[in-house]
Amino acid sequence: MEAAIVTILALLFLSFVALGVYATVKVVKAAKRGVDRTLDQARRTVEDTTLRAKSLGQVGVAAELAKLRLSLRTSMRATQDALQAGAVEDASLRESLDLFGRLSAHGRELDEDLKRLEREPDKAYVAGQLPALTERTERITSSADALRRAARDRAQRFADDDLDTLSAQIDVETGALRHWTTAEQGTAAPEAAQTAWYETAPGPHGEQPSPRRQQTSQEQSPASDGQQRASRGQSQAAEEPQAITAPDPRTTAYPWEKTARPESAG
Repeated sequence: MEAAIVTILALLFLSFVALGVYATVKVVKAAKRGVDRTLDQARRTVEDTTLRAKSLGQVGVAAELAKLRLSLRTSMRATQDALQAGAVEDASLRESLDLFGRLSAHGRELDEDLKRLEREPDKAYVAGQLPALTERTERITSSADALRRAARDRAQRFADDDLDTLSAQIDVETGALRHWTTAEQGTAAPEAAQTAWYETAPGPHGEQPSPRRQQTSQEQSPASDGQQRASRGQSQAAEEPQAITAPDPRTTAYPWEKTARPESAG
């Protein structure tokens, strides 16, 4: 029994040791990769700065070689970053990455040739090689730029298509949320047409308009009724003798007064 317990504890101890060694190796490798990336980035930054300084501060074939190297490195690096970033979401760009890998081989070869010519003491020979080197650089950078722009156009196209689809779905959803407006528009038109016909329709024998139309016309013309009452009052005042007297309360009627009962004869 004790031997079994000792064996189990020994196995657990060895397992923990192996796990610790594995984790340590992984951490060391990750740190090494991080250091390598940092060193590569620092080295590229130093080289680009040096080439930019040579292209601006020197003249002649040395400046031309520095411009060619700087143009080549800038184009290739930008294309590589664009393709690698796009391949994460778009699997179709993996074939483009393979083509770029083949193009990168030509780019590295050209960069090495340009480096050797920078150390060439015969400047006349270097000047004679510049036209061919310029043509090679333009062909490589043109191919790299074409790949990069195509990848960006593809990503932009996908983004536009997704935005169009999303906008259409949002329009449908907003229409569904405002469902009452469609119902009101659908019922308002028949009711309006029925009301207009009812108001303008003649009476049963064609002599008089409908009661609805008469009521509407009466409600809509209070000013004309007031004018008629005013004209009747003026005509009565013209027939009676002019005098500054108070109006007879018996002849003055208001809408809220009751109708006077006639006096009895007896």
